[in-house]
Parts: sequence; C-alpha cells; structure tokens
Amino acid sequence: LCPAQPGPCLTFPLYPAAGAQQSATVANPVPGANPDLLPHFLVEPEDVYIVKNKPVLLVCKAVPATQIFFKCNGEWVRQVDHVIERSTDGSSGWPWGSGLPTMEVRINVSRQQVEKVFGLEEYWCQCVAWSSSGTTKSQKAYIRIAYLRKNFEQEPLAKEVSLEQGIVLPCRPPEGIPPAEVEWLRNEDLVDPSLDPNVYITREHSLVVRQARLADTANYTCVAKNIVARRRSASAAVIVYVNGGWSTWTEWSVCSASCGRGWQKRSRSCTNPAPLNGGAFCEGQNVQKTACATLCPVDGSWSPWSKWSACGLDCTHWRSRECSDPAPHNGGEECQGADLDTRNCTTDLCVHTASGPEDVALYVGLIAVAVCLVLLLLVLILVYCRKKEGLDSDVADSSILTSGFQPVSIKPSKADNPHLLTIQPDLSTTTTTYQGSLCPRQDGPSPKFQLTNGHLLSPLGGGRHTLHHSSPTSEAEEFVSRLSTQNYFRSLPRGTSNMTYGTFNFLGGRLMIPNTGISLLIPPDAIPRGKIYEIYLTLHKPEDVRLPLAGCQTLLSPIVSCGPPGVLLTRPVILAMDHCGEPSPDSWSLRLKKQSCEGSWEDVLHLGEEAPSHLYYCQLEASACYVFTEQLGRFALVGEALSVAAAKRLKLLLFAPVACTSLEYNIRVYCLHDTHDALKEVVQLEKQLGGQLIQEPRVLHFKDSYHNLRLSIHDVPSSLWQSKLLVSYQEIPFYHIWNGTQQYLHCTFTLERVSPSTSDLACKLWVWQVEGDGQSFNINFNITKDTRFAELLALESEGGVPALVGPSAFKIPFLIRQKIISSLDPPCNRGADWRTLAQKLHLDSHLSFFASKPSPTAMILNLWEARHFPNGNLSQLAAAVAGLGQPDAGLFTVSEAEC
Repeated sequence: LCPAQPGPCLTFPLYPAAGAQQSATVANPVPGANPDLLPHFLVEPEDVYIVKNKPVLLVCKAVPATQIFFKCNGEWVRQVDHVIERSTDGSSGWPWGSGLPTMEVRINVSRQQVEKVFGLEEYWCQCVAWSSSGTTKSQKAYIRIAYLRKNFEQEPLAKEVSLEQGIVLPCRPPEGIPPAEVEWLRNEDLVDPSLDPNVYITREHSLVVRQARLADTANYTCVAKNIVARRRSASAAVIVYVNGGWSTWTEWSVCSASCGRGWQKRSRSCTNPAPLNGGAFCEGQNVQKTACATLCPVDGSWSPWSKWSACGLDCTHWRSRECSDPAPHNGGEECQGADLDTRNCTTDLCVHTASGPEDVALYVGLIAVAVCLVLLLLVLILVYCRKKEGLDSDVADSSILTSGFQPVSIKPSKADNPHLLTIQPDLSTTTTTYQGSLCPRQDGPSPKFQLTNGHLLSPLGGGRHTLHHSSPTSEAEEFVSRLSTQNYFRSLPRGTSNMTYGTFNFLGGRLMIPNTGISLLIPPDAIPRGKIYEIYLTLHKPEDVRLPLAGCQTLLSPIVSCGPPGVLLTRPVILAMDHCGEPSPDSWSLRLKKQSCEGSWEDVLHLGEEAPSHLYYCQLEASACYVFTEQLGRFALVGEALSVAAAKRLKLLLFAPVACTSLEYNIRVYCLHDTHDALKEVVQLEKQLGGQLIQEPRVLHFKDSYHNLRLSIHDVPSSLWQSKLLVSYQEIPFYHIWNGTQQYLHCTFTLERVSPSTSDLACKLWVWQVEGDGQSFNINFNITKDTRFAELLALESEGGVPALVGPSAFKIPFLIRQKIISSLDPPCNRGADWRTLAQKLHLDSHLSFFASKPSPTAMILNLWEARHFPNGNLSQLAAAVAGLGQPDAGLFTVSEAEC
C-alpha cells in the first residue's frame, strides 16, 4: 500500500486501521524478513499542552528507518509539513550492527488544528516508521489546549475560633487543563507544612490547622496555578480569640472599720487569661464583700485619788491612784501621768526647828535657787520675744489705711432709708497685707510686699468690681510665676485659663473659674479686719497631681487648690465644685482629701461622720459639693465603692470634623466625668482639632462591676459608606474609667465615603457597659451643612467675672444680711429662729454644724449664696425669712430690682 500523500511509494504490509487506540510501539514484520531489522524508535512523541496560541512541536526518531510519517487522528500529515533529517547510525551496540539509516521527523501542531476536533474526541498524533523488514508505530501523543478558569469553585470563608480549636479552610480551585496546583498564603507568606507541623493541606486542597494559636490570626488566601495562569481567591480573615479566665481570689482585705462593724473584700481579675480579640469576658462577680467586726481599743483611765496618808516624820504625806477606770485593753493607750503624788506637810509628829545653823544654810540655798530660776525665766522670755519678732517679719505693717476706705454704697432697698447699706471706714486697727511664706516657715528671710499710703480699693458702687483680671495677662503670669517659686506651688499650672485670683479684705468676695462649676466664696468677716489677703483659686489636671488611690477608690471631683495655705481665717470659706458620683449612703464611702505642704494626701473628712466642731464640713448635692473650710489648700473628693451598685456618671459626647475634605470621616466618642471642668477641657481640645458636636450629650451610669465599656457602630449604609473597623466593637478598660485620673478617654470610628459627593450619614452608635447601663445615638445628619448641635455647648457656658470683691459678690445686701443674722441667731420659743430658716431651705440635716458656729444664720446665708450665685431667686429667700413671723420681717421682703 502507498500512503495517499507522502512521497515515494513503498510496499509494506497492512497495519491497524486509522484511529485504533494504541499507547505503545507496535511492530508489523514482513513474513520471512529479519525481525531485528524492524524500525526501533529512539525518540517518540509525548503528550503536550498548547498554551494560548503557540504551536507545539512533535519529534520522532527511528533506526533503521527508510521513511517516517506522522498520522494525527487517523489522517496522514502532509509530507510538506514534515521536517526530515537523515543520518547513518554509527553505534555498534545494536544487534543489527552499525551503519544503518536513521531518520528524525518533526511537525508543528497548531491550536486551530486541535480546535477542529474539540468536543468530538481528543486530538492525538502517532509516528509510523518503515524499513525493509516492516513497519513500526510509536505511542500516541495527545495534544490538549491548556486553560485555567477565573472563578474558584469554592473559596475560603472568614472564621472566628477560640484558642486551641481546629481550623479548616476549604478551597476548590477553578477548572483547568492541566489541573491546577494549590498553595496557601498567610498574610502573603507561603504556608509550608514541612516547616510547621501544626498545619497540613488535604488532597481536596483544604488548609487544616490542628490547634489554633494567637499567631494564626491572619488573612489566608488560596492560590491556584498551572502552566497558563495563576489565580487568587478572596482573602479569609481568621481571628483566634481568647475567652477570659478568672485569676485566683486575693486575700481578704483589712476590715474597713478600725473599731466596730465594717466590711472587708477580696477580688479577682479577668486576666487568667485576659480576653483577647473579642473573646468573652469572665462570667460572675469579681469582688466579694463580707461583714466584719473589730474590737474597739479602750484607753486606760485613772481611778480617783486615794486619801492623803498621815504626815510622816519626814514632813511628807502621799496619795495614789490606779489605771483601772477602765484598764486599757484591745490595744488602748496607757494612762498618762504619775500614779503617786507626794507633798510636804506639818503635824505634831513632824518637829520643825529653825534656830540651828543648818536650817539657816538651807533657807539661804533655797533663796539662791529661786533667784536663779527667776533670772532664767527672764532670759527665756527675752529669747521668745526676739523669735516672735522674727516670725512676724513675714507680716508687713503698713499705714495704708490711715485715710480709711472710701464709703462703700449700695443702692438702698427703701427710699426712706438712703444710708441703709453705707459702710463707714474702720480706722481702729492697723491694716496688714498677707504676703509672706505660703507654708510653714522656711529658713531665710521672706519677701515683703510694701504698700504706700493711699486708698487700697476704689469706692464700691452698685456695679460689680473685679481685681487683677481686668489687668493685662502679663500680670496674671507674674502672679503665677511668683507663687511657683514656693515649694508647695511647684505644681501650679503655668497658664492662667484655669486659674483666678484677687485681693480681699474683711468685706469678703468670690472667685470663680468660668465654665467649670468651681468657685470660692469668702464670706464677710472671714478675713480679720485690718488684713488684706491675695487669694487664688486654680484647677489642676489629674495627671499633674499625684493623688494616691487605694483599693476601690475613685476620683469623683476635680482637684482644686485655693490659697495661700496658712492664712488666718475667722469664718469658714465655701469651696464649690462638681462631682460625678451617684450619692447613696449604702453604695459609697465618700472622703474629702487634702494635700499637706509636704505633698502627702490626708483624709480630712469622712462624709456622714462629720463632727460639728470639725474644721471641715461638706454639703453634698446631686451633682455638686460645697466644702466649708477654715484652712485653705488643695482638695479632692474621693469615693470608695461599698457595693457593685455604686455608679459614676459619665457624659458621652460625639464629635466629628466641621469640614470633611477627604473620603475618610472620623467620629470621636468621648467618655468623660459628668462635671463642667471635664466638659470644658474637651470642648477646648475639639476647637483646636476643628471638631463639632454632632449629637446631644447623654449620661451613662458606670458601675463598679469591673466590666469594660464597649462601643460599636451599626446600620452604616454600605452603598454610601464603609466602616474601616476590623472588629465588631471597641473597648475602654474598666480601670481607665474607674480610676478617674485619665483625661480625654475616647474611641474613634473611621468611615470612608464611597463617593466624594456623599454627604448624608445615617447610622446607630451604641455605648454600653458589659452587663450594665447603655446609651444609643441615632445619627442622621448632613456632614457639610448640619450644625444644629454645635450651639448646645455654647448654651452651657457661664458668664460673669472671675473675681468679685465686696458687696457686689453677694446677692443679699450687706445690711439686710446683718439684720437677718441679728434677728434669727437668738433662740426663739416660737421657733422663729435660724432652725426654722434651715428647715425652709431644706438644710435641717446640718443643724448640729450650724449650731457649733458663733452665727448659725450666717452659715445658712453663706451656703445659700454659694449654691445660688449668680442666678438665685432672692425673692424666694425673702419670702422664707418673712414667713418666720419676726416683728421686723417686712424689712427682709426685697426684690431683685431693689438689690
């Protein structure tokens, strides 16, 4: 038979029909021919893939061969498509010897040729070699078009798993020829199971992590590749979280009461382990409290003296007593003093003679000793006077008031009494100015502040008068610099925005730090007549003052200084400041702390256990406290939780940029103490950052439950905005809030606009304490136009002048005040005295404190002034006084216009 297309026609036996499936070399010998001379293939065609449009090359080589042709899918390839090379085999290793003809044939197969039969059968090609002894067929080589589809049949999904839990991330790669190989990336780094025995890849290409570790928190990507392309799946975020576990209980604390019934507690923390990556917080209580009792120490006391013994021969007799009434026990103090008393005596049993020379010498010696004692006493008195003169060097005498104050006149309340409020000058005393050491005396001379003769204060009319704050800022800075040179005042703020000061005399006055709720009322006659004090009031940042807090204690108020400390006051002044505690006797133990000149903090007042004669007293209200003190210094209100019901008020504020010039938009959520000073600090900070209020502030009650504060944002329209928060919520640790010494606590939520033209934002923002109170904000506004909430904070700002002196600092006219005091101080059988006034003003719980002062009525009026300035209703006070039934009650009925 001759092939249809190839060249020379040779006679050869029939071979299997075209299309027969053969995968190995097949020989067809000619009968009677030498079978060793059949063609033997040195190179056979192999399976190959067509990549894109590149043709593939098939090669066939045989020996001995006189002719070789390719047949593809049962059809002979044209002779012109063959590339033939002929040679003579020089090898002597063949059975038939050397010098036999060798032929090598190559053909190209294009993509178009393969696509013609695509879908019918696979495209294959085969070599047929001839020799004089017969034909031999090579193995079939299959030609396939290589490809890799784009879409994965199954992609890995994001997971959240707990620590040591198994992780399985499935992946089914896209369809392709040849089949795709699969590899995994962890944060773009190749996952190699040979290097990490904790991971392996299954036959189905799934990635398996036997036990999840914190380091396994990452983005995982499945990668499929073959000779055509490389495909990446969507990344799957795997978060390995840790559920919190309780630590062991601490030892029980010392009983809170050193005498009698109290309580003690023990605590544990959710730190074994601490929750991570959104893990659950520990279940149950973190504090256990139990009642305890402590035996009260009893100090010893002397029994009555015994009777005097009989006079002895030595002219003495004695008496004794014992420390047994009662005897000291439970650690009480021993009795102080002697238990035996001896004195000289004279009776018939004691013989006295004074005529002997020995007695004369004795009397002379006694007289000499007495004279020496008198001289020693005179020397001591002289030394004491000189030392006292040195100590008084800090007080500079001055004759500045030789001409006296100008008469201070307020518009009278009655037309027929034009001189009702005229105060005549007091020329009976020498006026001195307190300008010396601000703490106990230090070595070395103290500077004096000399004043020349003249009027110290300008006449006071009906208007308000201020001191120093009307002067340039340089004077204020000079005052702060001068105070800061003293050891006690090294921590005073260098700026003057949170500080005010003024010069005051016996007329009193008031200092206020605007927009903070902090003020100092100096009542009339609190400063001794003839003295002038330069007094300041300042607000400290908690991080600038080291206030030690123990146990469950928390700072509830701002830290405020008034001074200088050590000045002499004859009446208590009243320091007013905000607090953020929810006052409840069963939930809180509240204490007033004061810093000494040495820097240590002391508890000077335990609210609810005040002694009437104490130097400090406090009127606690829902959001403010009023401290009566006769000693100036640095104060702070501290609370200790007695139960988990104790709560602090937090003010929640939402701020955002006034102008948004980029695609990103930040919402800042502040969690502050519900006090005016904290609000003022954040408002000033946001003004510098260019922020505006975007929601009405809310109040959240934060309890002493050791649970964190969580914040989350929801319902963000995905077609307009995208949240860049990678976790479901943010947290502020419990201790950061409860400690109370960290400012500007906040979380930021970053949103990204899909389009620069997007300006409307609608979403919900939740703020809540785990297992506690929560608040939600429905945000719906235009970020470029809406400013309706910006004026809310402006409405809360205070007006007024930081320093007021004299009658202008008080709502009640001075002479009317004096008349009220003189009328209500004396006890009245009909009850029309200061006690009834206290009841009408709801101050009857402080009767024992008012009664301990020289003028109870003055204390009541001072507290009314501190609570109601500058917006107090004087008519209501006048009505309360008039309702007491005093004969002169008509004098007290005044109106705001008259005052």
